[in-house]
Amino acid sequence: MLHTGTFAASAAGPPCKAEANVRKQKAPRMMRFADKTCIVTGGGSGIGLAACQQFAREGARVVVADLHVEAAQKSVDAITAAGGTALAVAVDVGDSGQVQACIAKAVSAYGAIDVIVNDAAMMTFTPIADIADADFFRVITTNLGSVFYFARYGLAHMNDGGAIVNLSSVHAHATTANVVPYAASKGAIEAFTRGLSIELTARKIRVNCVAPGAVDTPMLWNNPNVKSGAEKVTGAIGKPEDLAAAICFLASSDAAFVNGTTLIVDGGRLAGL
Repeated sequence: MLHTGTFAASAAGPPCKAEANVRKQKAPRMMRFADKTCIVTGGGSGIGLAACQQFAREGARVVVADLHVEAAQKSVDAITAAGGTALAVAVDVGDSGQVQACIAKAVSAYGAIDVIVNDAAMMTFTPIADIADADFFRVITTNLGSVFYFARYGLAHMNDGGAIVNLSSVHAHATTANVVPYAASKGAIEAFTRGLSIELTARKIRVNCVAPGAVDTPMLWNNPNVKSGAEKVTGAIGKPEDLAAAICFLASSDAAFVNGTTLIVDGGRLAGL
């Protein structure tokens, strides 16, 4: 009987275009973040922007936190124009006071926090023998310090069962010359993530990392070594949306059994090294 039914359906031919359109319209839209508040740092461009947009499409109230308030507001405008809810907040993520103010604005606007995504980061391109002390520690404070600040001050306002997603990098696993502060900060973020995930077990707040490879963002193309041709970008280059999908997966209940780990999203780059 099953074979007969299958044959009969095939004989009838594929559904007409109108029927297919109806089915498409009836397809349920994923709303994994309905009634949830998500803070995304670096949300004005690149991976952060794509993550903000996906969170909003899936029902989140998004706090777009960025050093450049104009970029953050542009992101918010696009989200609200599409029917989403978002708030722009200017923040230097390496400044404890500004991070606390950012969290306060998020809580004032939307109540408790459900998701924090630490995407904002910076790089330097100077050999360790030549780099100024202040430049080295600025990278560490911006990249690693921000992860600490948003955990330290955000956790008091997070709902149990929430999620933190930190952005690491393939540089934590295989790096190149002249980007040591960046690589070191990303390796430390992965260690921080593992430790924090253990501390938050009782609250069921999951903490994970996403480690991108080469992604089509301003950070990649503004790299002076790439611009000069000294560093050749070969292999797969991801889209910000590819990383946003991974971030939102780890932040969602779909990843309820994923905790304290790093998801490498690099198109196979590390496997080929």
